[in-house]
Order: sequence, then structure tokens, then C-alpha cells
Amino acid sequence: MATATVTPEVVVGAPASTTPVTLTPAAITKVREIMATQTPVPAGLRIGVVGGGCSGFQYSMSFENQSGMMDKVYKFEDLKVFVDATSAMYLSNCTVDYVETLEAAGFKFENAAVKSTCGCGSSFSV
Repeated sequence: MATATVTPEVVVGAPASTTPVTLTPAAITKVREIMATQTPVPAGLRIGVVGGGCSGFQYSMSFENQSGMMDKVYKFEDLKVFVDATSAMYLSNCTVDYVETLEAAGFKFENAAVKSTCGCGSSFSV
């Protein structure tokens, strides 16, 4: 699995050398494709961690028109990614990929900090 070779530019927030999450080229392409179908076209993608699921936490992805006060904004090529400070703690060294197989297609989170996941794979604990 290849990751984006472009170093994310921190628009607001942490030093450019540290990003909590990395998007693969496939994920960036798919997000751009989905964003292009939205009216109006969103300003960027929010990636976060929310409480829920049988293991305690779930990943969330949504489109946003602007960043929030507590967000750090990272730029992958021309895609802005918004991450709130709390989610950044759980996303450290996390890679988001987009995969297509014969059975399914979707975004896949690979997070080294995860200690366990639930049986269905939709939630995790750290």
C-alpha cells in the first residue's frame, strides 16, 4: 500500500512535520470524486473519532464547509482534511486507504494504536 508522497501542509495548527493521519493516493482520489458530486462542493473532509460501537470508539468521516475553532487543517495535495484535537490523539500514525474488492468497497483505517476491534470491525479500543 502506497501513501501520498506529498508532505501535508499544515494550514492551521501543529508543526508541518507531524500529522495525525495520512491518506493514500487512492483515498484522496475517492474523496475528491465524492466531493465533486456534492452541491455546494465542501471545503474539505473531516476525519474524527467518536464514542460508540461495541468496542468504545468509531471512526467518522464527513464533509465540512469550514474548519472549527479547535481543528487543525492539513492539506494533502489540494484536499483539506480537518481533525479536531481530541481525535488527533486517537489517529496518531493512522493511515486511511480506499479499497475495492469483489465483496465490498470502502475506506479502511489502519491504526497502530488500536488494541482491539469488535467482531464486525466497525469499532475499536485503544
